Amino acid sequence: MGRAFEYRKARKMKRWGNMSRTFTKIGKEITIAVKAGGPDPDGNPRLRALMQNAKAANMPKENVERAIKKATDKDAGDYKEIIYEGYGPHGIAIVVETATDNHTRTVANVRSYFNKAGGSLGTTGSLSFMFEHKCVFHIKPKDGVSIEDLELELIDYGVDELEADDEEIVLYGAFESNSEIQKYLEENEFEIVSSEFERIPNDLKELDAEQRASIEKLIERLEEDEDVQNVFHNMKEEDEE
Repeated sequence: MGRAFEYRKARKMKRWGNMSRTFTKIGKEITIAVKAGGPDPDGNPRLRALMQNAKAANMPKENVERAIKKATDKDAGDYKEIIYEGYGPHGIAIVVETATDNHTRTVANVRSYFNKAGGSLGTTGSLSFMFEHKCVFHIKPKDGVSIEDLELELIDYGVDELEADDEEIVLYGAFESNSEIQKYLEENEFEIVSSEFERIPNDLKELDAEQRASIEKLIERLEEDEDVQNVFHNMKEEDEE
């Protein structure tokens, strides 16, 4: 217990500088969710969750409405979610999640970033065994419900880790359990602040400062690409114990 929480806490601190890209990222995710499940949040659980994320990120309402409208526009580009996996320098495993309307452009860019850094792009699925795909929910505590009771209840719905984070409760479960966990929280009237998917490395690799800087440079290049949604890796962060 605690490994996913500690990893994510360190990762979150490293990513605050990229928050300006949050609106674009959520907007793409909303567009994809609407194309898959329709524009009505009442009948589209994924869209409901993303609208909560947008609210938590202080994303303007008009941005959300624009993303929904874009998905229903017949002339709009069709985003595809594509995952790339590879090794950066010093043997660091990196998983890159993208949302793109031009696969040729995206794969060429991602491969270029890896090559220029002295890494290499691998085949899809080649690194999946090194990461656990998790759903993560941030919820508000509920009067009369203890953390212990909530944890015991949610085990049956796929939650395998629960941590109190300041005034929020953070829940972790298997990627496949996302719908069941969301359904339980909504039916029991818990306030969901936000939710997301994370890839938690099974083991972390420690590097010295110079090596870490080279990996951070590669991650920064990847995250600056407009097609890239998330970058996950197994490098141990400075903040981690």
